[in-house]
Amino acid sequence: METLRIGTRGSQLALWQANWIRDQILAQHPSLQIELVIIKTQGDKIVDRPLSAIGGKGLFVKELETAMMEHQTDMAVHSMKDVPAILPAGLEISIITKRENAFDGLISSEVSSLKELPQNAVIGTSSLRRAAQLKAFRSDLQIKNLRGNVDTRLKKVLNHEYDAAIMAVAGMKRLGLSEHIRQSIPFSIMLPAIAQGAIGIETRIGDEKTLSYLHHLHDSDTADCLRAERTLLKALEGNCQIPLAGHCVVVQDQLHLTALVANPDGSQVIRREATSTRPDAEYLGKSIAQQILDDGGKEILKSLVG
Repeated sequence: METLRIGTRGSQLALWQANWIRDQILAQHPSLQIELVIIKTQGDKIVDRPLSAIGGKGLFVKELETAMMEHQTDMAVHSMKDVPAILPAGLEISIITKRENAFDGLISSEVSSLKELPQNAVIGTSSLRRAAQLKAFRSDLQIKNLRGNVDTRLKKVLNHEYDAAIMAVAGMKRLGLSEHIRQSIPFSIMLPAIAQGAIGIETRIGDEKTLSYLHHLHDSDTADCLRAERTLLKALEGNCQIPLAGHCVVVQDQLHLTALVANPDGSQVIRREATSTRPDAEYLGKSIAQQILDDGGKEILKSLVG
């Protein structure tokens, strides 16, 4: 009997996603044997420092990719917001599933919206993107580093170590923790991370056998939106050291992309949006990136990464 090996991180959310993918595959191919191979990444090992200080989002995928290249696994399941714009030679993101809710959520045991937070409230997040937009919205808020698995971060808020935290709505929903979301923060206040809410499957290029089990999972709307978003990410050389956000939606069969780059302290936010046809997704991402660079983004990025 044939076995398909799925590489995954060991966090509660990563395992939920890998098991969900496994179940979707088995629904179409019930005779297939599927094994989850749990791999600990550098991002999982270092939890006491912000991602921006230890090398960025690629720390959550490198070991998963190495396992594939060494044929220890056949595929890897990722939260697409963790995947760098440039992949190792020989690998590709071959499948994008339908995106879940892309909003950021306010997690608090005290208030029901950002506006209700007390003066100088302490907000937990390790994301420069979230921190910059929070400061732009309310400069009095105090941002304190908060990393770890979803349940770890949630417990720290419920134990009143923070007045609130910002976490992705998609992850909370997938883990059945929606009751802790006090507010889905409007995009006008907080634009999400590139590809937030989307799950992707990475495979070896040319591995048609593995792909034959996965095609039914692909969602073309989400995939087209992510082509625009990830082109933007690549054009701005985005990583966790840059407060960068971007979100694309399909509107009447066209792509509408909104993006921003900000100073970490929220003192300057450059936000632009545009629309294109679906075949022009990459052009859309590049054009928005160029607008942001021309309108002051170049100076912000230079000050952050040199």
